[in-house]
Amino acid sequence: MIEKYTFGSMTIDGQIYSSDLKIFPDHIISNWWRKEGHILNLEDIEDVLEAKPKIFIIGTGYSGIMKVNDNIRKHIVNQGITLIVEKTVDAWKTYNKLSQNQEVVAAFHVTC
Repeated sequence: MIEKYTFGSMTIDGQIYSSDLKIFPDHIISNWWRKEGHILNLEDIEDVLEAKPKIFIIGTGYSGIMKVNDNIRKHIVNQGITLIVEKTVDAWKTYNKLSQNQEVVAAFHVTC
């Protein structure tokens, strides 16, 4: 459960993360870096696609700077995964709500 999010910081189960991260049902990957910074590529989420969650939530940053192009969106949906893309200020709340009773993976850009 995500306890708190502010620009540049996310608190999960008492642990403070100050870098981008991916949350899987059984582990967290901190210090998540993307190939092109503010542009999401398939290579950046290969582990998510391999996990085949029912829902994948992408937090695009405090102001929504990270871009998820239409080809990436279509590829994810074609895998049978429900995709939710929101600014991180909203996406963390969506994650908390949906992860209570569904298999959810999330990737969060915590700045910009």
